[in-house]
Amino acid sequence: MRDKIGYMFGDFGNDFSFILQMMFFMLFYTNVVGIKPAHIGTLFLVVRVVDAFVDVAVGRWVDLSKPTKFGKFRPWIRRYAIPVALSSALMYMSFVGDFHSYGLRLAWMVVSYALWGSLFYSLINIPYGSMASVISNKPEDRAALSVFRSTGATLAILVIQVVLPLVVYDKVGTKAVLNGDKMTWAAIACALLSVLFYFLCFSNVEERVTPQTKEVGERESFGTTLRSLFTNRGLLGLVLAALLLLVANLLTSAMTGYLWLDYFNSKSLQSAAGFAGLAPTLLLLGIAPWLSNKFGKKEVGVVTTLLCGVINIVTFFLHLQKSPVTFIVLFAVAQFALATFNYLIWAFITDVIDYQEVRTGERNDGTVYAIYSWSRKVGQALAGGIGGWALGWIGYQVVAKGQPAVQQSAQTLDGIYSLSTLVPGILYLAVAAALFFVYPLGKKLVAKNVAELERRHAAAAAAL
Repeated sequence: MRDKIGYMFGDFGNDFSFILQMMFFMLFYTNVVGIKPAHIGTLFLVVRVVDAFVDVAVGRWVDLSKPTKFGKFRPWIRRYAIPVALSSALMYMSFVGDFHSYGLRLAWMVVSYALWGSLFYSLINIPYGSMASVISNKPEDRAALSVFRSTGATLAILVIQVVLPLVVYDKVGTKAVLNGDKMTWAAIACALLSVLFYFLCFSNVEERVTPQTKEVGERESFGTTLRSLFTNRGLLGLVLAALLLLVANLLTSAMTGYLWLDYFNSKSLQSAAGFAGLAPTLLLLGIAPWLSNKFGKKEVGVVTTLLCGVINIVTFFLHLQKSPVTFIVLFAVAQFALATFNYLIWAFITDVIDYQEVRTGERNDGTVYAIYSWSRKVGQALAGGIGGWALGWIGYQVVAKGQPAVQQSAQTLDGIYSLSTLVPGILYLAVAAALFFVYPLGKKLVAKNVAELERRHAAAAAAL
């Protein structure tokens, strides 16, 4: 239980910067700093593609690193907790909106985002995600770690999506707006909390499984490792599903502020919707491991993402601008279905790591996790690009700091609603298809791989 809670705090710390960026970064830079949406979309596309390759390099670096007295992965968390928190806070400095030069405002956005996303976040997230495979080698333990990790993310989302809108939004006349100064202090508070949670993770997690490490000259070359990974159907299926999932999730998150401030014109309903969509998912702390053990992770993932996609598409066709309560109910049901899959997704990675070792005889925890993270970064890049560009396509009018609020056109409001419901719904159906048709690691094959690795490891230990 100490390991589970400690591992939960790790993603709690991660998401006090990651979820904050997902939900408020674009809103902050369009509505406070006055950056054009297309420029933000281009930033996401370019920098996040760079992030993706940084992740692969960090994963290889982690795999080649020597274990210390704290283990192979834990030291990275302690080392980079403060840098990632500080770089996150720098992205939300409201005084940037006072710069007269648009180029300076744009430069601050690019440099601060790249410092956080392309450097420090990768240096802490890759080791953290890889660490699950060495806390335990039992499938049920790994499923439990995934569930507790997702619980940490859910708690962070609850704070950011439910509490922050009550703090950072103001009402100006009849229009709800984002207050830049309040956003700055909220970001600093989130950064401080993330450092605390990272150190709680470091202090409570124990690495029990010692990876069979080889000297650099004995290991496969990086090119050989990558070629073997890209013939791994388990990894390819998970990468495809994760990419589609991240595009859908991040597009929804990026549109959330616009949906409630502009489409529903409310500064308080976003908090209600966030609470309704997230609080029930805490029940999955007990339900998700049971579903995984009973039916298998792949099987649960297919059903839940299919259900989430259908609900989103139905919500689009209902056109609920005048019925926000109905929207919140449907949103909550869709989020519960999606969360069931998300609570287990981190355990998919450890199954893929085992599958790779069965296929090749070499364990590449960091590199496999980095490839998965690469797919997530590409998904983030696509979602950020699509979100930023799409706001421009539907005619969204930006507001610089000190300027009066703008009433968006009916066409723009309909576009925001479509980007929040129809487009994610189609993408969730595609996630279900990727899991069903491409990803091979159903319940039976996972159990077979675990048994094979136990046999190999026992034989190797006996030969020493």
